[in-house]
Amino acid sequence: MIDTSVFQDKTAVYYTLGCKLNFSETSTIGKLLGEAGIRTARKDEHADICVVNTCSVTEVADKKCRQAIHRLVKQHPDAWVVVTGCYAQLKPEAVARIEGVDLVLGAEQKKDILTYIHDWQKNRQGEVHTSALKDIRTFAPSCSRGDRTRYFLKVQDGCDYFCSYCTIPMARGRSRNGTIASLVEQARQVAAEGGKEIVLTGVNIGDFGKSTGETFYDLVQALDEVAGIARYRISSIEPDLLTDDLIRFVARSQRFMPHFHIPLQAGSDEVLRLMRRRYDTALFASKVQRIRELMPDAFIGVDVIVGMRGETEACFEQTRRFLNALDVTQLHVFSYSERQGTSALKIEHTVPPEEKQRRSRLLLDLSEEKLHAFYARHIGQDVTVLAEHARAEHPMHGFTDNYIRVEMPNNDALDNQLVTVHTIGFNEDQTALLTSL
Repeated sequence: MIDTSVFQDKTAVYYTLGCKLNFSETSTIGKLLGEAGIRTARKDEHADICVVNTCSVTEVADKKCRQAIHRLVKQHPDAWVVVTGCYAQLKPEAVARIEGVDLVLGAEQKKDILTYIHDWQKNRQGEVHTSALKDIRTFAPSCSRGDRTRYFLKVQDGCDYFCSYCTIPMARGRSRNGTIASLVEQARQVAAEGGKEIVLTGVNIGDFGKSTGETFYDLVQALDEVAGIARYRISSIEPDLLTDDLIRFVARSQRFMPHFHIPLQAGSDEVLRLMRRRYDTALFASKVQRIRELMPDAFIGVDVIVGMRGETEACFEQTRRFLNALDVTQLHVFSYSERQGTSALKIEHTVPPEEKQRRSRLLLDLSEEKLHAFYARHIGQDVTVLAEHARAEHPMHGFTDNYIRVEMPNNDALDNQLVTVHTIGFNEDQTALLTSL
């Protein structure tokens, strides 16, 4: 039994790096601390505890984690500092040695954060609590809103794919998930709170069902029946797990939005083999074509890695040509980062940093062209938008069903409401469409 009296009148700040799943889990940690009596610190107020939820997808991510920890220690010099997330799981001892860190929690421990806060005395070095990879088995539920209009529902965790460049299976463990019944109940609670949009998050959500004998297709069918939820979005799904049945279901569903995020990683079959991906470019192209046949205006985002070991200039040109011809909406471009413990380190050919930057810039320019053209096609249309609360002196914004960002005049009464607006052109910095009500 936890003695919550030690948490009363304490304050906390939270800092999250990385993916939507991390943001969802940080929100859950905040809820746990809040229920124990720890309130979120106000702006410019010194906190008693700082919680940092880290990412480790690249070396740059590791560096950002260290910088965030140093910054929070400086801003809150007497606070108890807790670090969790992927970086904490992969390199716990290194994190524990960072000046000011008091507690390092691994993937299996973060859900029990309250049990590890035994006093408020600063430690000389961080106390480490992690589990071996084989012992990371628990699925910790998480459904968060934070200050967003959209809710993020964690449906799955871990990954069994072990791509050659990726450390996520080592940080998150094997694929596991909640039951459909429990996730439907969480969606019903979102509806009861007035939520209208839920994003399904996880590490490899198409692999849903490994621990319960269910399928992702079963899950979306069940969620589609929850009254009160107007919109669902599938955050990211592997192309080999994006079935034709699922595409057809989204096409006819009133609640699942025509919005897909599909990791490609390379448009060269040779590089895909080096990455140990489970598909080739022909399969990927067929999935995009099928989506376009059934949902011509769907938003299709694509992840791409440039500079992977073994990616020759010829391989990159194959990727660039493949993406140029592919009818997708936006590219999310990442430079390959060497990660300790991955099998990609055995590949001999390496790409210099300056060449990675050049390749990245070429694909980012292509992405801007594709996104601008996609937005331009929708000028002069009536669209339905879920309006989101705006910061002071900023226009209100929201997203269409197919994820076009629009701006509209501020009106607090429209917050979290589905409204129909008319698109009239681009805003000043070309990042959204202007609208009239």
